[in-house]
Order: sequence, then C-alpha cells, then structure tokens
Amino acid sequence: MANSRGPLRPTLLLLSGLLAGTAGLGVATTSSATAAPADCLDTSVEPTVEQARVDRAAPQAILRRSRADERVEAFTEALCAADDRAAARRVVVDEGRDLWTWATDRAQGRERVRGSLPGGDDRPLYWARVSMTRVLAQWGAAQDEPVTGLTDRLETTSRGQDTVDVPTERRATKVVVTGFDPFTLDVDARIGNPSGAVALALDGRTLRTADGPVRIETAMFPVRWDDFAAGEVERTLAPYVQRGPQGLDALVTVSQGRPDQFDLEVWNGANRGGFADNENVERTGLVPIPDGYPTVRPQPQFTLSDLPMEAMAARDTGRYEVVVNHEITEKDPATGEERTTTDGPTPGFLAVAGGPGDYLSNEIAYRATLLRDGVRSWNVGGHVHTPVLGVPGEEKLTDAAYEGRRAAMVRQTTRLVRAALEER
Repeated sequence: MANSRGPLRPTLLLLSGLLAGTAGLGVATTSSATAAPADCLDTSVEPTVEQARVDRAAPQAILRRSRADERVEAFTEALCAADDRAAARRVVVDEGRDLWTWATDRAQGRERVRGSLPGGDDRPLYWARVSMTRVLAQWGAAQDEPVTGLTDRLETTSRGQDTVDVPTERRATKVVVTGFDPFTLDVDARIGNPSGAVALALDGRTLRTADGPVRIETAMFPVRWDDFAAGEVERTLAPYVQRGPQGLDALVTVSQGRPDQFDLEVWNGANRGGFADNENVERTGLVPIPDGYPTVRPQPQFTLSDLPMEAMAARDTGRYEVVVNHEITEKDPATGEERTTTDGPTPGFLAVAGGPGDYLSNEIAYRATLLRDGVRSWNVGGHVHTPVLGVPGEEKLTDAAYEGRRAAMVRQTTRLVRAALEER
C-alpha cells in the first residue's frame, strides 16, 4: 500500500492517471439481489462509505462474474432464517469462515472456479465481505438488534484472522504473511491489491526450502485507520509473536507500493500522515498503541525490520527489480525542519515517514515490529512492498495483462518469503 508522502508519494497521484473508468462494464448499478423476507432487512439504513460503493457497476460485475453474489445471497437467507441473536451469531461466524475458505480454495485450485474471473483475483472476497456487512446492518435495523459485535466477527472470520494455525512443534518452521484490501476505490472501483492475492495464494501452504518445509499462514487487514487504532493488528498477531519454540520464525507484512519494483523496507515510522482510508477517514499524529500488549516504552519513533533484505534482493526472484529501501523522513523537534535520509534515524528526532511511508502499510509494519521488540521475540520481521498492480485496459473488468501482472507479483512475493527463511 503506497504511502501518502516520502519516496512512494507519487504512486497515489499516479493512480488517477493510470486507471480508467468502468463505463464499458455493461452492468446495472444496483445491489446484489436477495430473496430476503420483506420484514428481514431495513434497506433504508444509510450505508457506510465503504458499503455504498457496492452499488457501483464494477463491484456488481465482480460479484456476479465470480459468483460471489451467491455467497452474499446465501448469507442473507441464512441470516433471515435465524430466530434469535445466538443463531445470527452462528450464521455470521460460519458464513464468514466459509467466505475465507471459498476465497483461499479458489485461489489455490482446491475449488472449481465458477464464473469468468480467475481464482487468484482478490476482489471478489473484498466486495462479498462489504456486501455482507451491509446486509448485516440492514438486518440489525429491522430486528432492532445492535450489530457492532456481529460485524466485528464477520470481518475477523472472513479475513482469516481467527484461523491462523501455526504449528507448535519445535522443529517446524513457520511464518505469517499479511495482506490488505483494495484501496483508492473512488479512483477506480476495479482496483485489486496484489498483497491480498498473495494472502489468498499462500494461506495454509507449505513451501519447500533449502532448510526444510515452511508452513505459511496468512490474514488480511482492512484499509481503515480506526481498526488499527482499536488493536486489530496486535489482537491477530500477538498469540504468535512470542519467544520460544512456539513463536513464529518470521512475520512478513505485505502491501502494494510503487510502480515496477518491489521495495524491502528497512525502517518503519511512528507517524500517521492522514491520507484518506476506505471510509474516507483521515488520521494524523503518533501511531496509537493499544493497552494490554507487550511493547517498548517510551514509544520509539522508528522500528527496524530485520529480514535478510540484502540477501533477498540479491536472489533472482522474478520479473521485477527488488530494492532495499533505507529511506526515512524525520523532523528536528527544535526547529521543525524535516529531512530525508538513508543514514537511519537521528536520536531525538521525530518520525515523519518510514520506508513504507506514513499510511497503513507503514503502520502495520511498525506495529508488527514493535510487538516483536516488546516480546523480545526471536522471529525476524519486516515489510515487502509489491509493485502497483494497476487495472485492466479498455475499461474491462479483467484482461490477460492484468492477470499476468498479478500472478507474477504473487510468484515473486512467494520467492522472496522463501528467500527470507533460507537466508535468515
């Protein structure tokens, strides 16, 4: 995920020039059809900013052409058949986990791909989840039931956050890889995120390396500032970032960065730059760390990734250049002067941007490495920025070039993860 300032800042500005509209998709801008009873859903409920985008042509086409709309319809029917809150909670948990399983099985070839979008496409999972949260809000309004807790469970289960299952035996090598939802969807609703495709492709996989098998578990995260402030990253990762043989060997956070290259990010900053998230919310200031988790006091301005980056970059991992990015931006608190440097943080200076920038890419890397340092864990951790995926040409929903770029990025990220384990 590109940052809003620093070395990757042009990416977010460039997207508006790279991406086309969706006028040629040929679908109506109406929400997915459901056969819900008339008194089950209150469709007058105002959707969130994120939910409202579902009605656009591209999301509707993605849902229909992947058959993900059938998942939404099944969820709606099951929810409307629930006769109390306990039953509704079971529906939410079961359907959320089933959605994650469907998406990972589809990406890894365990599920026959129905529809006309390839299994590796991360977009159907995203739009199905957002559609389901909207249905849940409509159900809650009609039943006069608060749904915040149910929505949280739906988000958690459909992102793989509660099914991370790393081996506990001493000799097992284990790694967690994280990905993100699509973002900048007001620029073009056809956008996907290669880090999300990586997460779907790798969840539960075993890689064969020079040092033996490596078990990979993955989880997805939203592009929303307030979810991070509420501790979503720490809640998901803390059980596995621990000292001793039951802890992880590596934690690799992944997001989309700048065009035509991978960046291996060395320093992660403690500053939020304020670029709008998927709810069009902006947040600035010091990254807020939730109580109840191991951390470092006083809160550091920068954390250091310790993946074997130089060795990873030296490998022939694929079609894109791999760059080790040492750049940070910092501020002198006495004068307010900012400077960009590759020499590492200056003692006493304040973070403005880490290598991953000052957006949520940087923040997940900062939180993950801060958690590692708070635990004094032996695992290695760091952030990988993929190239920008872009969108299909000629207002299409997909094309061979788009699918080829995504597949190449998934393959190269997988090889970089393997290299991180072999070189550590």
